[in-house]
Amino acid sequence: MIRVLLADDQSLVRAGFRALLDAQPDIEVAGEASDGEEAVRKVRELRPDVVLMDIRMPLLDGLAATRRITDDAALEGVKVVMLTTFELDEYVFEAIRAGASGFLVKDTEPEELLRAVRAVVEGDALLSPGVTRRLIAEFAARSKEPAVADVLAELTEREREVMALVGIGLSNDEIARRLVVSPLTAKTHVSRTMVKLGARDRAQLVVLAYESGLVRPGWLG
Repeated sequence: MIRVLLADDQSLVRAGFRALLDAQPDIEVAGEASDGEEAVRKVRELRPDVVLMDIRMPLLDGLAATRRITDDAALEGVKVVMLTTFELDEYVFEAIRAGASGFLVKDTEPEELLRAVRAVVEGDALLSPGVTRRLIAEFAARSKEPAVADVLAELTEREREVMALVGIGLSNDEIARRLVVSPLTAKTHVSRTMVKLGARDRAQLVVLAYESGLVRPGWLG
C-alpha cells in the first residue's frame, strides 16, 4: 500500500486529491497538512511514501518544507512531488534542486496523478509529463552557470552518454531506442550512474547533468 500525505492550504484541493487517491486499491491518504510547518511535522510523524506538496503555503512554503524533509536522514525514503498552479512556476527547478522527486501541475489529469504517485515510489523522477523537455530547459536556463565537475570522472563513457540523455528529458524507453539497447539495460545504466554520483533520484541526476556542464539548456536533441 502506497501512503500519501497531502500538503495544500486549500481544503477543496486536498479533498479532491483524497477522493481520487483513496479510491485506488494500492494507495491510501495517510494524512493532510494545510501549511509547510504542519507538513514537516506530519511527515516525521506518519512517514508517508509520497508527499504531494503545494509550493505556495503559509507559515513555511513548500520549497522550505521540502528542504527540511530531504535534509533529514531519517526521512530518506520519503518522496516529495511538488504541486504548482502554473507550468512555468519559477520555483520548480529550485524545488528539484532541493531534493523533490519532481512536480505536477495541479490541473493534471487524474490518470497522470495516479501514475506519478506510483512512479516516484518505484524510484522514477517525475518532471511534468507532456512538457518535460521544455520545462527542464526553461528552469536550467534560470539556474546558475554550470561548470564542468570532477564528479563525472568515475563514470564510463556510456554512463555519461546515458546521463546526458536523462538530462534532456528522455525516458528509459526513449534512451533504449536511442542507444539501441533494451529498456532494462537503459534502466541499469541510469541506476548505476545514480549510485556512482550519489543522486537521490532521477530528478537530481538531471540537476547534476546541468550543473556539471554535461548538458546545457536547449540541448533537446
